[in-house]
Amino acid sequence: MTDTDRFAQAPGDPYRYGVYLRPDPATCAAVTTVTAQLRAQYGLVSAGAFPPHATLVGSRHLPVAEELIVDAVSAAVADVPAFTVHNAGVRRMGVGLVYDVHHLADGTTPNTAFTALAARVDAAVLPLETPAPNPAPHPFDEARFRAHLSLLSHDMYVRPELYEEVEQYVLGLPVPFPPAFPGDTVALYRTRSEDWSGRWWTTLSWEHVRSWRLGD
Repeated sequence: MTDTDRFAQAPGDPYRYGVYLRPDPATCAAVTTVTAQLRAQYGLVSAGAFPPHATLVGSRHLPVAEELIVDAVSAAVADVPAFTVHNAGVRRMGVGLVYDVHHLADGTTPNTAFTALAARVDAAVLPLETPAPNPAPHPFDEARFRAHLSLLSHDMYVRPELYEEVEQYVLGLPVPFPPAFPGDTVALYRTRSEDWSGRWWTTLSWEHVRSWRLGD
């Protein structure tokens, strides 16, 4: 990809769509408490720029009528039962920190219900997607999929020297969270940024579009 491609405008800019598993209220409160603390103490905003969520598909460029996106996700989740999500606590992931919700209660066996749900949603929205040159594409890869709730993310590309200090800060926060919660709510969000090719999280805004209750 050339710089010209990377910074080019694409049809549907500046919108992207994400389909997320919404945690229970207590877990959502834990996530927002941690991200609010990181903003208050260090000015770190990337993880807190989103609603608390575990990504099923993220930042997809879907320049079609929104009703078509809703219909596609509705069909994907129509017969999917709710499942239990286990939270193993704060873990490192990439350049950031997350609540690790990828495994079963044993902490080692992947929660295949999570991966299967993500695969279904990906298959549903993929025909609606038009590749955009910015930001980087987010193709679904079952082998690489890791269910997580972000606490600290893209800011660390800019401030990597803070990582060790921030990790200790997060581990020291007295923030309780449930060890498990029902994975029963899927939500579609529309996101917008003024500059998807740069530090998009500094101008990110979002709107909730629709929720679905699994098993209904």
